[in-house]
Amino acid sequence: MSLTRHACDDVETQILSLIPCSSATISEIFNFTACRQLLQMLFAIIFFHCSEYVLAVVIHGKNSVSLGSLLISRNYLLAMICSLIEYFIEIYFFPDLKEHWSVSNVGLAMVFVGEIIRKLAIITAGKSFTHLIRRYHEDHHVLVTHGVYKFVRHPSYSGFFIWSVGTQIMLCNPLSTLAFALVVWRFFQQRIPYEEFFLRQFFGSDYEEYARRTSSGIPFIK
Repeated sequence: MSLTRHACDDVETQILSLIPCSSATISEIFNFTACRQLLQMLFAIIFFHCSEYVLAVVIHGKNSVSLGSLLISRNYLLAMICSLIEYFIEIYFFPDLKEHWSVSNVGLAMVFVGEIIRKLAIITAGKSFTHLIRRYHEDHHVLVTHGVYKFVRHPSYSGFFIWSVGTQIMLCNPLSTLAFALVVWRFFQQRIPYEEFFLRQFFGSDYEEYARRTSSGIPFIK
């Protein structure tokens, strides 16, 4: 009986001795680096999606806008969750990987630049900009070729591409950086030709000429 009691006491002592170590490990994980990077990520996501919705309401009116203008899909949530999983795994096993501040700051700059480009595209296009591809021409839908559209045909896509990849560089997530770049690029590779099929129907030779002299805004997509 005494042996059992001593064994239980030893186990309890060992368990209690592990608690401070676990707390220390957690506190080390959520250090200044993690707090800053995760807060930057949180603010970037909140601002991006809320501003998308607000601009849609301002431009098109509340009655014409749904929660879909928040641009939050199941695949998008899955991608963000995977990026956070990578972040926590790497900061636990390879904490030094997250200490490359020059890399993280480049990502932060990309987030700002991408956000600015996208919002300029939305504001410049006005009522001609919608989150869903138009398949039928409306009277207020005009071909916009001035402002940021003078430089690329799809500045809103350029902005999102820069923004999305920038969020992962900001977190120093090497795997998610490559994955986001590939997935977003693939998405636009399919979306741009589909959208431009209708734009060519709407605007004919005007769009053909515009497309000839202006790049798409996404690398390696004509």
